[in-house]
Amino acid sequence: MKHIILASNSPRRRELLAGLGLDFEVKVLPDIAESYPDNLPATGVAGFIAREKAAPYRALIGESDLVITADTVVIVDEEVLGKPKDAEDARRMLQLISGRTHQVVTGVCLLTSDMEHSFSVTTDVTFKQLSDDEIAYYIEHYKPFDKAGAYGIQEWIGYVGVTSISGSYFNVMGLPVQRLWEELKKF
Repeated sequence: MKHIILASNSPRRRELLAGLGLDFEVKVLPDIAESYPDNLPATGVAGFIAREKAAPYRALIGESDLVITADTVVIVDEEVLGKPKDAEDARRMLQLISGRTHQVVTGVCLLTSDMEHSFSVTTDVTFKQLSDDEIAYYIEHYKPFDKAGAYGIQEWIGYVGVTSISGSYFNVMGLPVQRLWEELKKF
């Protein structure tokens, strides 16, 4: 059995991985870039960033280690929505997804001393038309500045706004645990 290292500061990813009943350690290196080439298709961004996050660990891991990195993005009209810079950016993002369907893509990279394997999972999420008051309330009370697309489906906005999802709910939270489980069984 491999020694699993979750390379993420996300409390949601820690919670989701713990839900699989696996022993793991959280180890996050500082100053990992989350940029990507401008010409990359929107659906490839999360996978690219997950692989970029894994690269610095390559020189630090032993034969028994398996590092998991992940990145989640929201895509609307081919625009990649990462984490909002401030309240105004969060408002803009929530207005973009309001009343429509968008894609949430999480890229995951599994890294060992002798191999790298990555995959992405996409979930379609549909929101009702959100009022300006609902958007303002959510931003003020939940401060979604650490979430792609400026929302957490498991929070108030998901309760009142999401009308349907097609795909993995946990993927929208930031880690497609069902697919991850299948991939980890290969080790």
